[in-house]
This record gives sequence, structure tokens and C-alpha cells, in this order.
Amino acid sequence: MTGPVVPPEALDLGEVELEVRPVRIRWVAWILAVFLFAFFGFGALLVFVEGSGFNFRPADQIAMVVLGTILAGCALLFTRPRLRAGSGGVEVRATILIRRVPWSEVLAVSFPDGAQFARLELPDDEYLTISALQAVDRGHAARGVSALRRLHAQYHHAS
Repeated sequence: MTGPVVPPEALDLGEVELEVRPVRIRWVAWILAVFLFAFFGFGALLVFVEGSGFNFRPADQIAMVVLGTILAGCALLFTRPRLRAGSGGVEVRATILIRRVPWSEVLAVSFPDGAQFARLELPDDEYLTISALQAVDRGHAARGVSALRRLHAQYHHAS
């Protein structure tokens, strides 16, 4: 996507009037992160059994804890999605990337039937997925889409 999306630092959103984060995926990610860390931490304690036929050293135990920490951190990436909108445009943060789009480039806010995420419709049949507005969040996502549509109606023609 090259046209309407600008670097995050190049577009001033103005005062943030809407901020939305997903609900269920954040709970799942935190539970998974705790489980992974506990699983690998507990595993590190269990491998220190002499006479098991394997020769585990303290470095192996440390490696297991480090691996659990890394995997838990990867699971926590799913807590990052966020949508922010203000008079200047919309900021969409996914697990890693942040994209900002001015209102003048947003043609519509949609949530197609059967889709997992809402999206911003952009020129040239392009769109930007809003991972902060997820179908599994039902009412929360519906309120977020409605609020974003109101801001789009308010600022799209003004820009």
C-alpha cells in the first residue's frame, strides 16, 4: 500500500477523539503469555532430574526460561492493536506496524459480512485493516465502528 498511507510521524491527528483497543484477544494473549512462561519455567525445574537418561545442565534450564519468556513476549504482541482518530485522520496500529491516514483519503469505514476485522476503504480499491475492531468483540466492535463512522462523516468533507 503506497498511496494514501503516510508515515506515523508525518500526519498530525489533532486531539484524539476516539481510541479503541480489542477486548477478547487481549485477554487470550495475556492468558497464553502467562501459560507459556509458566510451562517453560516449570519445565526448566523438571528437567533437573538426575538419572532420567538425559544430561541437562543449568544452561539448559536457563535456555528454557529464556525461550518461555520470548514466546510469552510474542504472544503479548497481540495486545498491541489500537485505533486512534482525531480531526486530522486515523491511526491504525497492528501488532507491529503503525499507519496513519488523513480523512481526505478515507472513502468509507466498513465491516463486511463475514470479515474478522473492520477496515478503512481507500482510493484505488485499497483498504486498511483495523485489527482493533474485531468481529469476536461484537458490541464493542460495533460501537467502535459507529463512532469511527461519525468522525468520518464529520471530518471527511471538512478536510
